[in-house]
Amino acid sequence: MGLTSSLSIALTGMNAAESQIDVLGNNLANSQTVGFKSSDIVFASQFMQTLSLGSAPTSENGGTNPQQTGLGVQIAGITPNFKPGTISVSSSPSDLAIQGDGFFQVEGSQGETFYTRNGIMKLNSANELVTSSGNRLLGFGVDDKFNIQTTTLQALTVPLGSEEVAKATTNVTLQGTLTAQGDIADTSAIIQSAILGNSAIPSPPGATIILQSATRPSNVSITTLQTDSGGTHPEGAVYQYKVAFLDSSGKESIASDPISVTVPVGNGIADNTIRLNNLPSGGTQYSQMRVYRTTDGGSTFSLVGQTSAGGSFVDNNSTPLTTPLDNSTLNGNYSYMITYYKAGNPESRPSPLIGPQNIVNGRVLLGNLPTPPAPPPEGGFPAYDEIRIYRNLANDPNSFYLVDTVAPGTSYTDNRADASISNLATTGNKQINLDGPTVDSNTLLINMTRRDGFEYTKPFKVGKLDFTSRKGGRLSETKSFQITNTSTVQDLNNFMEAVMGIQTNSGDSNNPIKASINKIQGESGFINPGAFISNGQMRFVSNTGVDNAISIDLTSFRLTDANNEVTNPNLAFGQVQAATGQSAVANYIVYDSLGLPLNVRLTATLESRTDTRTTYRWYADSPNNANKIGSGDESNVQVGTGLVYFDGNGNFINSSNSTVAINRANLPSTKPLQFELDFSSISGLAAEKATLAASRQDGSPPGKLTSYVVGGDGTIRGVFSNGITRDLGQIRLARFSNPNGLEQRGQNLFAQGINTGLPIQGRPGQNGIGAVSSGAVELSNTDVGKDLVNLVLASTQYRANARVITATQQLFDELLNLRR
Repeated sequence: MGLTSSLSIALTGMNAAESQIDVLGNNLANSQTVGFKSSDIVFASQFMQTLSLGSAPTSENGGTNPQQTGLGVQIAGITPNFKPGTISVSSSPSDLAIQGDGFFQVEGSQGETFYTRNGIMKLNSANELVTSSGNRLLGFGVDDKFNIQTTTLQALTVPLGSEEVAKATTNVTLQGTLTAQGDIADTSAIIQSAILGNSAIPSPPGATIILQSATRPSNVSITTLQTDSGGTHPEGAVYQYKVAFLDSSGKESIASDPISVTVPVGNGIADNTIRLNNLPSGGTQYSQMRVYRTTDGGSTFSLVGQTSAGGSFVDNNSTPLTTPLDNSTLNGNYSYMITYYKAGNPESRPSPLIGPQNIVNGRVLLGNLPTPPAPPPEGGFPAYDEIRIYRNLANDPNSFYLVDTVAPGTSYTDNRADASISNLATTGNKQINLDGPTVDSNTLLINMTRRDGFEYTKPFKVGKLDFTSRKGGRLSETKSFQITNTSTVQDLNNFMEAVMGIQTNSGDSNNPIKASINKIQGESGFINPGAFISNGQMRFVSNTGVDNAISIDLTSFRLTDANNEVTNPNLAFGQVQAATGQSAVANYIVYDSLGLPLNVRLTATLESRTDTRTTYRWYADSPNNANKIGSGDESNVQVGTGLVYFDGNGNFINSSNSTVAINRANLPSTKPLQFELDFSSISGLAAEKATLAASRQDGSPPGKLTSYVVGGDGTIRGVFSNGITRDLGQIRLARFSNPNGLEQRGQNLFAQGINTGLPIQGRPGQNGIGAVSSGAVELSNTDVGKDLVNLVLASTQYRANARVITATQQLFDELLNLRR
């Protein structure tokens, strides 16, 4: 081969040096490329030219070695150096760096999977994390509940500004001091309405009744005639007569002035008859008249007979003079009321006020008394058959007493003295019941009446009733009740009890709701909390404790009727018993699964204390408690109750219940919203006043995704404006048994090669894969100094091999010169 082979050998050396310079140049060119991995070139000698294989040693010869001449150099491999580069802090939270082995998995333009260590990630217009060259970062996504779905790889998204999330409250932490000092909460506040009537039971009209001073008969027109036969009057007898009108009830007017009559002397026999002619007319009010007479020469008038008014009367002295004339009169300013009545049944509500009528030494006539209406077929009130007449007293215009009971359609002349009707110790005397028949649970609301003095009004009519009460002096949220033609007093009672949050059932048979001491005048014992209708009054008994005391004021009711007219019904609620007992209250907001805010009021009352422990009962109300429409308890605000126990050192022991459940019917929220009350931070030590507050709750309203962070395990956590964090995805890395077998595709991308083995996938920190750092990048691992030295060596190698060619050329020249 000779000189020719030296040229080929030198050429391989130059080619190897050129390749090494290419590799070194690429390393140096990418010394600032994030995630770049430098490469090392490995050389190997080419196959050898064997001149002699040598010989083994013999007894005569020590042996010879092989004689071989190399044929140059070849590139054995160009190997990427996957040594980690320096981690540098970045200004972008989306920049990622792998500390350790592994590659990010990204999606190519044709859907193929590439691998890279370049962690510069940006969000594209579709909120996807992509590399600088637009390749989508792959990992596990999340479902609509933000649960990571570990099924298939997909492009990871971070929907800043568009994704919203809320968190339902699961825990509320309470703090404060529930002291053992103070009064035991054993007395409830009790409020009660005025007596309420029922207008479905008719009351007599007042406008059509005639009220006037009873007419006194005049004696001016009366003439007398004595007949000497037919009677038994003695001759010469001297009499005086008086006449009085008689009404249809059998009551008389005041008698006329006396008329003197002398029996003439005739035949000397006591057979005379006296005739009174031209008796006065009684007009439309009186049709009858009574005649009174004295004895011979006497002054006391007694009844002798009855006749038609305006006619005549014959006195034949046949009637015994046993019934004296009633000369009583009235003096004063009088008003009247009448009622319908049937024996054995309650009276109707009184008529409107009739009068007044001023009387001086006279009597009062009530005319045109009404006829009661017939009861309806379905019943509702009795078949009234009498009229009761009530009158005030001259010195007491506001107190009315029974005067008499008469038949309907009659007239009545009143001459009863005040003293005779006002003495209630007298059998038959009674004072009027101004309220009349009272409501019961089945009374229709539109028939309810309320008396104010002598005026009667209907507070309710068909429409929307807004109700706002107070509890512990704090306004409750307004709730609405739709009044219809069939709404009853019981319906309203149930609604108000529910709205005011009066709890009657603890749901725990071992720890029932405590009854209250009853201190109402005329009552005793204990009274349970709740709503009652008694004697025509609506009564509400609150739960024990000052902060549970309910109240209703003049503006608590607001009624909007079908004509959009607004009124404020007033049922005259007043407190009949004040609450006592140590208590505390806390108001706070929780959130349902949609992030809707729900108001909760928690009241704690001192239920009992012993030598060893203190017990408080808590009550929870929420005006946002939404029960199913048509369930009958749509307005119920009660959401929980239980007992809390403290030991002798003031430490929380336990509670009988700590769960609050707020119904979310008619809403797509998760229902019910249930959360736990944490009482462990509350002290039971001594304090002048019990205190209670909600220090923390873990729910939140809706919030938009504002930022995100990537954890060392590759989990992408979204941070929302409401403070909530949620998983948005999980970065999945891959490593290879032989990463040097990866195929480079440019742009810092590698593809799986035939000698890499299958990719081993996992989250950062799993399966020998390194961790991920957010807000950092991995710099190029190019060793500039080393590569520069190697570059000098490669250029020296190139020059040296060039010199070999030069020397060979010179030898060729010498060989050619041998011809000369």
